[in-house]
Amino acid sequence: MTGSTTAADFDWRAHDGALFDLDGVITPTAEIHEHAWGELFAGYGYTEDDYLRYIDGKPRYDGVRSFLASRGIRLPDGDPSDPPGSDTVCAMGNRKNALFNEILARDGIAPYPGSTATLELLAEHDIPAAIVSSSKNARTVLDAAGLGERFDVVVDGVVAVEEHIVGKPAPDMFRRAAELLGVAESRAVVVEDAVSGVAAGAAGDFAVVIGVDRGAGSDALLANGATFVVSDLAELLPTTRADGDAP
Repeated sequence: MTGSTTAADFDWRAHDGALFDLDGVITPTAEIHEHAWGELFAGYGYTEDDYLRYIDGKPRYDGVRSFLASRGIRLPDGDPSDPPGSDTVCAMGNRKNALFNEILARDGIAPYPGSTATLELLAEHDIPAAIVSSSKNARTVLDAAGLGERFDVVVDGVVAVEEHIVGKPAPDMFRRAAELLGVAESRAVVVEDAVSGVAAGAAGDFAVVIGVDRGAGSDALLANGATFVVSDLAELLPTTRADGDAP
């Protein structure tokens, strides 16, 4: 990671590209994911802290393994084609995905206003943006939120499998997104709300790694590589836009 920018002097216009995590950064889907994980692990003494410590930001099957390991449980991996169930890691991951889709279809999703305003600012200044998400549901979520056409590139769990890209906390997915945007790594900004995500950004040569604290905690995000932490991306907008006065 390069630079020593602070939130007070950060300016999107000083950079050539933006690499956003999806869940918890653009949309509050982290809440839906957490609800689905909670239903999946209801019989295992699951808590919100478990989501942040063992699951948040990781590919789905890795999240299953990590949580079960915290309980001293080890299951065979199985195969991604396993039907939703509880006999293998893949079966449990597929059950979680089914739960997530049921909740999303029932309740819908709306993006964070500060994130929408940020995307508008980037578009006005021709700064390309990418989604970098471990989720295989990224495109479904973007469409549900009305953002399907707002990103130039999407590198998600589907792309990671197809292209054999190592997931977060490795920086590879962010590097691939920058490459597809045609932006030098050192000129791109990473935006993440998960500890594993800021660690992925910090492991690369990105200009800035912005931590968005939606529950992971500012100290944890900073300790794992965030350049600085905000509670919402609206804090980084020009004052008039943040106040809703800009067109």
